[in-house]
Amino acid sequence: MAILWLLMALVLLCFVLLPVLRRGRGAGAGGPAGRPDPARAAAYGLVPEEELDVRLPGPDKDLLDVLDVVRRTRDYGAAAQLLAGTDAEGEARWQRVQAFAGAAALELAQQPGGIHQTPGGQWLRVWRAERPKDAGGAAVYAEFLAQQAWRTSAPGTEAFRIIMEEARQACGEAALLAPGDPVPYIVELSAARGLGSPREEFEKLWRTVADRAPHHMGAHLAALRYWGEEWHGSREEAYAFAEDAAARAPEGSLLSALPLFAVFQHIPEVNLVRSFYQSEVVTRAVQGALHAVHTARADDQLVAHVRHLLLFFLVRAERWPEAMDQLAHVDGYVGALPWTLSADPAAAFAAHRALAVAGYEAAGGTPAGLPG
Repeated sequence: MAILWLLMALVLLCFVLLPVLRRGRGAGAGGPAGRPDPARAAAYGLVPEEELDVRLPGPDKDLLDVLDVVRRTRDYGAAAQLLAGTDAEGEARWQRVQAFAGAAALELAQQPGGIHQTPGGQWLRVWRAERPKDAGGAAVYAEFLAQQAWRTSAPGTEAFRIIMEEARQACGEAALLAPGDPVPYIVELSAARGLGSPREEFEKLWRTVADRAPHHMGAHLAALRYWGEEWHGSREEAYAFAEDAAARAPEGSLLSALPLFAVFQHIPEVNLVRSFYQSEVVTRAVQGALHAVHTARADDQLVAHVRHLLLFFLVRAERWPEAMDQLAHVDGYVGALPWTLSADPAAAFAAHRALAVAGYEAAGGTPAGLPG
């Protein structure tokens, strides 16, 4: 019997280690030759890892300028002005609300405060106190609370519940200040997921969001998280939700990319099978996402989110020229899935970038061969 167990263990090791060793050698058809060299990124004019911006998925000069002003002056005025001038129905408002809330949360984490120290992100609380009727400030504060719950507490704990209940209350206040703005309801989707709201309650909230912004990519991403969790729905329900949204997407909408996010949400934690990324399900989802970015409006702020996820899948599917194309559009910014799930988003992005460059060169590509 002992010999039988030993043989079984050896077989398992072969199945697990051989694919890894084969990828490590990288001399096979289409695989990167040798180890990826991060230094090669410089030959393609790519941004050094230490200069990658972890705040945003892609360029938004107005937002970056305002974030720098707020960080330097600790004054919310520029942020309030920018949000007041941002279209309530577009994707940019949702992304900017997230960015301001994330900036306040990061400052608070870096400077928790104490007896002789003001906590970081205090400008947001001052904003709410001095302008209680400002819809932008109310939305940012609601998103800040939701982010704080996910960042600082474990779901299911009393601390998490208290913060998330406060976030949900703040969402209601923000919605009253701007009835047509979908952002407070999108933030509430996150709160409802965290609080384990019953399906009927979540579906009612989703209908409220969909009535205001039926093709809002950010709203669909928030809802997808709920349907994909086993205590709310299932992988099948998440796929069905994503496929239905993609099928109903008008031309130019990023919703065609939603199935790729559903696939990513359900990637096995341990996946050593390269063929998974070349499977029919993944290939179809990737094609939908490629169609979405090619037909989206040039000013659509969510395009960068899709491109980052495409980069992840295209590298793992060893589709090197297409991966390099996505890299050319998003390099310099790493504030998006899947990198933000890592403790060091810049390092995670840089590692995939190095793989893309190595694979591209192993297939005969050169910097001169890329579109200018």
